[in-house]
Amino acid sequence: MFDARLRPLINPALDRIGAALARRGVSANQVSAAGAACGALAGLAIGLGHPLAGLALVLASRLLDGLDGAIARARGATDFGGYLDIVCDYVFYLAVPLGFGFAAPGNLPFALLLVASFTLTAVSFLAYATLAAKQGLETPAHGPKSFFYSTGLAEGAETLLAFVLMCLWPAAFPQIAVVFAGLCLLTVIQRSVIARRVFR
Repeated sequence: MFDARLRPLINPALDRIGAALARRGVSANQVSAAGAACGALAGLAIGLGHPLAGLALVLASRLLDGLDGAIARARGATDFGGYLDIVCDYVFYLAVPLGFGFAAPGNLPFALLLVASFTLTAVSFLAYATLAAKQGLETPAHGPKSFFYSTGLAEGAETLLAFVLMCLWPAAFPQIAVVFAGLCLLTVIQRSVIARRVFR
Protein backbone atom coordinates (compact mmCIF):
# COMPACT_ATOMS: atom_id res chain seq x y z
CA MET A 1 0.00 0.00 0.00
CA PHE A 2 2.81 2.42 0.88
CA ASP A 3 5.58 1.01 -1.33
CA ALA A 4 4.85 3.22 -4.33
CA ARG A 5 4.69 6.33 -2.11
CA LEU A 6 7.93 5.51 -0.27
CA ARG A 7 9.95 4.60 -3.36
CA PRO A 8 10.57 8.19 -4.58
CA LEU A 9 11.81 9.07 -1.08
CA ILE A 10 14.28 6.21 -0.63
CA ASN A 11 15.37 5.40 -4.19
CA PRO A 12 17.75 8.37 -4.66
CA ALA A 13 19.89 7.34 -1.67
CA LEU A 14 19.76 3.67 -2.62
CA ASP A 15 20.72 4.51 -6.19
CA ARG A 16 23.81 6.41 -5.06
CA ILE A 17 24.95 3.53 -2.85
CA GLY A 18 24.02 0.97 -5.50
CA ALA A 19 26.00 2.80 -8.18
CA ALA A 20 29.06 2.92 -5.90
CA LEU A 21 28.79 -0.82 -5.21
CA ALA A 22 28.33 -1.56 -8.91
CA ARG A 23 31.53 0.35 -9.72
CA ARG A 24 33.35 -1.92 -7.25
CA GLY A 25 32.14 -5.02 -9.05
CA VAL A 26 29.36 -6.05 -6.65
CA SER A 27 26.49 -7.74 -8.50
CA ALA A 28 22.79 -7.44 -7.78
CA ASN A 29 22.52 -11.23 -7.52
CA GLN A 30 25.19 -11.34 -4.81
CA VAL A 31 23.29 -8.73 -2.81
CA SER A 32 19.96 -10.56 -3.31
CA ALA A 33 21.53 -13.75 -1.97
CA ALA A 34 23.05 -11.88 0.98
CA GLY A 35 19.62 -10.41 1.76
CA ALA A 36 18.08 -13.90 1.73
CA ALA A 37 20.85 -15.15 4.03
CA CYS A 38 20.16 -12.32 6.49
CA GLY A 39 16.45 -13.15 6.34
CA ALA A 40 17.10 -16.82 7.07
CA LEU A 41 19.44 -15.90 9.93
CA ALA A 42 16.78 -13.54 11.29
CA GLY A 43 14.37 -16.46 11.49
CA LEU A 44 17.04 -18.59 13.19
CA ALA A 45 17.84 -15.88 15.74
CA ILE A 46 14.16 -15.39 16.54
CA GLY A 47 13.62 -19.13 16.83
CA LEU A 48 16.51 -19.35 19.31
CA GLY A 49 14.92 -16.65 21.46
CA HIS A 50 16.85 -13.56 20.32
CA PRO A 51 14.24 -11.28 18.73
CA LEU A 52 16.38 -8.12 18.89
CA ALA A 53 19.20 -9.85 17.02
CA GLY A 54 16.49 -11.00 14.63
CA LEU A 55 15.34 -7.40 14.25
CA ALA A 56 18.84 -6.26 13.25
CA LEU A 57 18.99 -9.03 10.65
CA VAL A 58 15.49 -8.17 9.39
CA LEU A 59 16.57 -4.57 8.80
CA ALA A 60 19.81 -5.67 7.15
CA SER A 61 17.87 -8.01 4.86
CA ARG A 62 15.53 -5.24 3.73
CA LEU A 63 18.40 -2.81 3.16
CA LEU A 64 20.07 -5.38 0.93
CA ASP A 65 16.76 -5.99 -0.84
CA GLY A 66 16.62 -2.31 -1.71
CA LEU A 67 20.25 -2.23 -2.82
CA ASP A 68 20.00 -5.18 -5.20
CA GLY A 69 17.52 -3.24 -7.32
CA ALA A 70 19.72 -0.13 -7.22
CA ILE A 71 22.73 -2.15 -8.39
CA ALA A 72 20.63 -3.73 -11.14
CA ARG A 73 19.58 -0.28 -12.34
CA ALA A 74 23.25 0.77 -12.44
CA ARG A 75 24.63 -2.37 -14.11
CA GLY A 76 21.61 -3.42 -16.15
CA ALA A 77 18.78 -5.65 -15.00
CA THR A 78 18.52 -9.30 -16.07
CA ASP A 79 15.57 -11.67 -16.13
CA PHE A 80 17.39 -14.11 -13.85
CA GLY A 81 18.04 -11.27 -11.41
CA GLY A 82 14.32 -10.54 -11.28
CA TYR A 83 13.61 -14.22 -10.64
CA LEU A 84 16.27 -14.45 -7.91
CA ASP A 85 15.02 -11.28 -6.24
CA ILE A 86 11.49 -12.57 -5.72
CA VAL A 87 12.71 -16.00 -4.54
CA CYS A 88 15.04 -14.35 -2.02
CA ASP A 89 12.22 -12.08 -0.85
CA TYR A 90 10.11 -15.09 0.03
CA VAL A 91 12.97 -16.73 1.90
CA PHE A 92 12.77 -13.68 4.14
CA TYR A 93 8.98 -13.56 4.30
CA LEU A 94 8.73 -17.20 5.40
CA ALA A 95 11.78 -17.39 7.68
CA VAL A 96 10.60 -14.76 10.15
CA PRO A 97 7.15 -16.24 10.99
CA LEU A 98 8.70 -19.72 11.11
CA GLY A 99 11.23 -18.37 13.60
CA PHE A 100 8.44 -17.13 15.84
CA GLY A 101 6.70 -20.47 15.43
CA PHE A 102 9.73 -22.26 16.85
CA ALA A 103 10.32 -19.63 19.55
CA ALA A 104 7.21 -20.56 21.55
CA PRO A 105 4.77 -23.48 21.18
CA GLY A 106 1.78 -21.16 21.42
CA ASN A 107 3.02 -19.21 18.40
CA LEU A 108 2.95 -22.16 16.03
CA PRO A 109 -0.71 -21.96 14.85
CA PHE A 110 -0.33 -18.24 14.19
CA ALA A 111 2.99 -18.73 12.38
CA LEU A 112 1.33 -21.32 10.13
CA LEU A 113 -1.56 -18.93 9.51
CA LEU A 114 0.89 -16.23 8.48
CA VAL A 115 2.88 -18.58 6.22
CA ALA A 116 -0.38 -19.70 4.57
CA SER A 117 -1.47 -16.08 4.04
CA PHE A 118 1.92 -15.17 2.54
CA THR A 119 1.69 -18.16 0.23
CA LEU A 120 -1.79 -17.18 -0.97
CA THR A 121 -0.68 -13.58 -1.46
CA ALA A 122 2.36 -14.75 -3.45
CA VAL A 123 0.18 -16.92 -5.68
CA SER A 124 -2.15 -14.01 -6.46
CA PHE A 125 0.80 -11.67 -7.03
CA LEU A 126 2.64 -13.99 -9.41
CA ALA A 127 -0.52 -15.09 -11.24
CA TYR A 128 -1.42 -11.44 -11.82
CA ALA A 129 2.12 -10.72 -13.05
CA THR A 130 1.98 -13.67 -15.47
CA LEU A 131 -1.29 -12.56 -17.02
CA ALA A 132 -0.16 -8.92 -17.11
CA ALA A 133 2.93 -9.96 -19.06
CA LYS A 134 0.76 -12.00 -21.43
CA GLN A 135 -1.31 -8.91 -22.17
CA GLY A 136 1.67 -6.55 -22.33
CA LEU A 137 0.61 -4.47 -19.32
CA GLU A 138 3.10 -2.24 -17.51
CA THR A 139 3.03 0.05 -14.48
CA PRO A 140 5.53 2.70 -13.32
CA ALA A 141 4.19 2.73 -9.74
CA HIS A 142 6.98 0.55 -8.29
CA GLY A 143 9.79 1.71 -10.55
CA PRO A 144 11.55 -0.47 -13.13
CA LYS A 145 10.81 -4.14 -12.42
CA SER A 146 11.38 -7.44 -14.19
CA PHE A 147 7.66 -8.13 -14.12
CA PHE A 148 4.36 -6.45 -13.27
CA TYR A 149 4.00 -5.47 -9.59
CA SER A 150 0.35 -5.24 -8.63
CA THR A 151 -0.47 -2.98 -5.71
CA GLY A 152 -2.17 -4.29 -2.59
CA LEU A 153 -2.88 -3.50 1.05
CA ALA A 154 -0.07 -5.76 2.29
CA GLU A 155 3.20 -5.02 0.50
CA GLY A 156 6.84 -4.82 1.49
CA ALA A 157 6.61 -1.76 3.74
CA GLU A 158 3.65 -3.14 5.69
CA THR A 159 5.35 -6.52 6.06
CA LEU A 160 8.51 -4.89 7.37
CA LEU A 161 6.50 -2.86 9.88
CA ALA A 162 4.72 -6.00 11.11
CA PHE A 163 8.02 -7.87 11.50
CA VAL A 164 9.60 -4.96 13.39
CA LEU A 165 6.64 -4.87 15.80
CA MET A 166 6.87 -8.65 16.29
CA CYS A 167 10.57 -8.41 17.14
CA LEU A 168 10.05 -5.51 19.54
CA TRP A 169 7.02 -7.12 21.23
CA PRO A 170 7.39 -10.89 20.69
CA ALA A 171 4.61 -11.64 23.19
CA ALA A 172 2.21 -9.89 20.81
CA PHE A 173 3.17 -12.09 17.86
CA PRO A 174 -0.18 -13.97 17.77
CA GLN A 175 -2.22 -10.77 17.63
CA ILE A 176 0.03 -9.10 15.05
CA ALA A 177 0.04 -12.28 12.94
CA VAL A 178 -3.77 -12.47 12.90
CA VAL A 179 -4.10 -8.81 11.90
CA PHE A 180 -1.52 -9.12 9.16
CA ALA A 181 -2.97 -12.38 7.86
CA GLY A 182 -6.27 -10.50 7.56
CA LEU A 183 -4.55 -7.77 5.54
CA CYS A 184 -3.07 -10.44 3.28
CA LEU A 185 -6.51 -11.96 2.72
CA LEU A 186 -7.93 -8.53 1.87
CA THR A 187 -5.03 -8.00 -0.55
CA VAL A 188 -5.86 -11.27 -2.33
CA ILE A 189 -9.52 -10.25 -2.57
CA GLN A 190 -8.58 -6.76 -3.79
CA ARG A 191 -6.19 -8.19 -6.40
CA SER A 192 -8.78 -10.73 -7.54
CA VAL A 193 -11.40 -8.01 -8.03
CA ILE A 194 -8.94 -5.97 -10.09
CA ALA A 195 -7.94 -9.07 -12.08
CA ARG A 196 -11.58 -9.81 -12.86
CA ARG A 197 -11.94 -6.31 -14.26
CA VAL A 198 -8.62 -6.20 -16.18
CA PHE A 199 -8.33 -9.75 -17.55
CA ARG A 200 -11.06 -10.96 -19.89
